[in-house]
Amino acid sequence: MHPSAAFRTPESATPATAIVVIPARFASSRLPGKPLVEIAGRPMIEHVYRRAARARGVAGVVVATDDARIARAVEGFGGTVVMTRADHASGTDRIAEVAAALRCDLIVNVQGDEPLIEPAAIEEAIAPAAADPGVQMSTLGCRLDEGDAANPHVVKVVVDQLGFALYFSRAPIPYRRDAGGPQPSVYRHIGLYVYRRDVLLRLASLPPTPLERAESLEQLRALEHGYRIRVVETAHPSVAVDTPEDLERVRRLAAAGLLA
Repeated sequence: MHPSAAFRTPESATPATAIVVIPARFASSRLPGKPLVEIAGRPMIEHVYRRAARARGVAGVVVATDDARIARAVEGFGGTVVMTRADHASGTDRIAEVAAALRCDLIVNVQGDEPLIEPAAIEEAIAPAAADPGVQMSTLGCRLDEGDAANPHVVKVVVDQLGFALYFSRAPIPYRRDAGGPQPSVYRHIGLYVYRRDVLLRLASLPPTPLERAESLEQLRALEHGYRIRVVETAHPSVAVDTPEDLERVRRLAAAGLLA
């Protein structure tokens, strides 16, 4: 059964439901054509789509792209795709264009380069916003390996006592003045977001903020404008495909049966 046959289309979704929107663009400085690279005989975007469609509580999945090649690939495996403008500066802007036409309460941004994303992780991210109308955004974090603390390609997040994000950074945070003191909780951020639809549309209408520009992290726009982001700790770390080396790693994991 095609994924689009198993879930209602965005047009038929009712309020208080969650719809996954997967932003996908062809251009990539390190891996051109990334959504269409082959993994275990299928394009990467298909793996992401099918895994998102397996998450409980998801009423529909749609790919947002400005590239006809990606659109044809999604239609080829029976998925739902929406063509967007080509001038979006970020994936958030792209999914906001799609969200403006959707009838739902929650928009789930699943990155198109996460072919190993666990459906259970998507469910974990949705849970706080589904349970509490006061939650504006939610995202995921997993325990940070010490070796990744100084890696600028690994985004770190620190949270308050209620589990809401205080700050995201590519730098090691927080600064530990006393190495022998209590160790604060620091997480590796997983870039999956759940937005209340109205919050997403407002954020997309705002200009980039100073911290967002400095760190090149879109989620800082939300914090700088006073939006709270609930961070859910997950035991399901994902593997993003950013480089040819990442792609080969995912292909090896697929060969070991982790894409079943």
